[in-house]
Amino acid sequence: MAGQINAFEMAQKQFDHVSGLLNLDPQIAEVLRWPMREYSFRIPVRMDDGSLRVFQGFRVQHNDARGPNKGGIRFHPSETFDTVRALATWMTWKCAVADIPLGGGKGGIIVDPSTISTSEKERLCRGWVDVMWKNIGPRNDVPAPDVGTTPQMMGWMMDEYSKLVGEYTPGVFTGKPLGGGGSEGRTEATGYGVIYTVREAMKHLKMDSTKAVASLEGFGNVSQYAAIGFVEMLGGTIAAVSCWDRDDRTAYTFSHKDGVNPRFLLSITDQYGTIDKAKAKEAGYTLEDGEAWISKDVDVLIPAAIEGHVNGETVKKISSRVKLIAEGANGPCTPEADEFFKANDIFNIPDFLCNAGGVTTSYFESVQNDMNYYWTKKEVLERLDTKMTQAFDAVLEMSRREGVYMRDAAYMVAIDRVVKAMQLRGWV
Repeated sequence: MAGQINAFEMAQKQFDHVSGLLNLDPQIAEVLRWPMREYSFRIPVRMDDGSLRVFQGFRVQHNDARGPNKGGIRFHPSETFDTVRALATWMTWKCAVADIPLGGGKGGIIVDPSTISTSEKERLCRGWVDVMWKNIGPRNDVPAPDVGTTPQMMGWMMDEYSKLVGEYTPGVFTGKPLGGGGSEGRTEATGYGVIYTVREAMKHLKMDSTKAVASLEGFGNVSQYAAIGFVEMLGGTIAAVSCWDRDDRTAYTFSHKDGVNPRFLLSITDQYGTIDKAKAKEAGYTLEDGEAWISKDVDVLIPAAIEGHVNGETVKKISSRVKLIAEGANGPCTPEADEFFKANDIFNIPDFLCNAGGVTTSYFESVQNDMNYYWTKKEVLERLDTKMTQAFDAVLEMSRREGVYMRDAAYMVAIDRVVKAMQLRGWV
């Protein structure tokens, strides 16, 4: 089902709906519903066996009215140009709703990173930079890690860029390793940011977080720290998490009668978010179908995997107990799912608000790179909490004032800020 959903068409449909609510000038709307620049290119890489393999790469720069484009680079076997377009568009709104001075970008390569060696990954990373280096930079476009990429890969990319321009330029990529221009708190940032918004939503809904139960889709970086934060910050319980198993190409849901221990699962999870099934079973975990996470009898659902998995069909499995959906992934819920949430009075924290912790901390990393002075983890996470809380409050206020759905309110806040920046710069 998810594979039939065109992410960019979904992003445009969401934008068109809100541009109507804002009575946006059609000419301005036409500028914003399409990316400003798009790059599609081929990357030849010499493999370990001496053969030459050519990879398809992308970079999309949606809008830079508020500042340099910002967005991750995905290594995924099913990557498409339209997925990258959609994610770049959502990054524009994400940066604007978080009120950080950046625009939206996204990149990708069609590859399963688990099928190539470390040295092949390094050559592929450097090859991507060799093609794109004239069109990225600290004041132009700042990529970061995303699905299938890591801090080490950003370190290689930053190094390649620095060699090409002839000077050490840490601010060209964020999400770099500590000691190599990276920021404390970046690993936890997106997942913890999800929980900061969940905490504020629970206050609004008058929910007791210590009695709340959640189920999460995915167990990559975002879900790992969202699960940890839900337990350790909010005092809640995790009923289940799902993950994609790269060994047998199947998704599973992991549950435990006493509640999931996210730190234990993290200790038996590889870098791609695959949980060791044998070790989980030894610890008393039950393995179910990959979609079982969505049907759990819980208060909170946190889809934190990939786009389109909460749709018109899968929402029918949601328990009547669910009161809150927190979108840890980009575009996990389709417009059909939104209609279900509205009809069933389920409060939704939209993706580009909920998961803005990563890009916000990436912005903090850029600031630290510019200063050549680095904050402690406590300072980073305190600043992140402040920004995420302010962003949530702005969207909730818009939702209340205009009587609109939270996703619409988030778009209204974001689009208004981008349009004002375009007007101030004389673009429109």
